[in-house]
Amino acid sequence: MKILATDMDRTLLPNGSWEADEHAIGLFNQLTREFGVLVVYVTGRNLDLTEKAVAEFGVRPPDVLIGDVGTSIRKYQGGEWHFDEGWISHVKQASPRWNANAIRDAVADIKGLREQEAEHLNPFKQSYYADHDRRDEIMAAVDERVTGKFDEVAVYSFDSQDGKGLLDFLPDSATKQTALEYVAEEQGCPMNEVVFCGDSGNDIFPLTAGFSGVLVRNADEQLVQQVRQAMEANENLRVYFASGGFRELNGYYTSGVIEGAYHYGLFR
Repeated sequence: MKILATDMDRTLLPNGSWEADEHAIGLFNQLTREFGVLVVYVTGRNLDLTEKAVAEFGVRPPDVLIGDVGTSIRKYQGGEWHFDEGWISHVKQASPRWNANAIRDAVADIKGLREQEAEHLNPFKQSYYADHDRRDEIMAAVDERVTGKFDEVAVYSFDSQDGKGLLDFLPDSATKQTALEYVAEEQGCPMNEVVFCGDSGNDIFPLTAGFSGVLVRNADEQLVQQVRQAMEANENLRVYFASGGFRELNGYYTSGVIEGAYHYGLFR
C-alpha cells in the first residue's frame, strides 16, 4: 500500500500569497488515481470545511480524512463519509485523563487567549486564538496549569497569513502524528513508506516522527529551521525540501506535494 498524506491549507491548497501552478491540482488528482495511491488529508479543518475546500479548489476527496488536527478520522467510501469508531475508542483508552472542560477552566483567565468558535471544537479538541506577541507568557502559564495533568498535548502554531497564534489542546494519543500512525498500521504500511507533506508549525510532529517527510517550497521558515535541527539530531530522519523546477512545477503548494511524491517513488 502506498500512502500519500498531506496537510491541506497552504500545502495541498493554493490559498496563500505565493504563486500557484494552475494545472497542479488536476495533475495531483490524475497521478494519485493513476498510481493507486491511498490519499490521506491531515488537516485542522473539520468535515464541513474540508468539503468546502474540495468544492472550491477542485481537489479530489481523500480516501481517509484525518481532521480536526488529528482528533477525528473518517473514510470516504461509496460517496459517503464514515467515522472510524475504532479511533474514538483508542483515544479514550490511551488518554484516560483527557478532559476538555477541565482544560477550558484551567486556562480561562490567561491573558492573550480567546476560545475559538464552537465549530472548531470537539470532545477531543479545545482550541484558542493566541496573541502571538505574548506567546512565551501564554505558554508559561499553560505549562503551570495544564501540562501533564490531562494526558494532553498543547500544539502551538502561527498563521503567517492572518498573523494569528493558534493553540490546540488535544489528547496526547490524538494528534496528526498519532492518527497517521494509526492509519498506516491499519493499512499495513511501514511508517517510512508513508509520505507526509506539510508547511506550518502543527506539522512538525509528523514531519519528524519517522514518516518520509516533504516540506513544500512555501513552508514557514520557522518550521524549516525546526526540521533541519531535528535532522541534525537524528540522521535517520528523511525530509525532502521541495524547490521547484521539477516537471516545470514551481514547488509551491500542490506542486511541492507532487515533487515530493515523485522523490519518494510514489509516482513513476
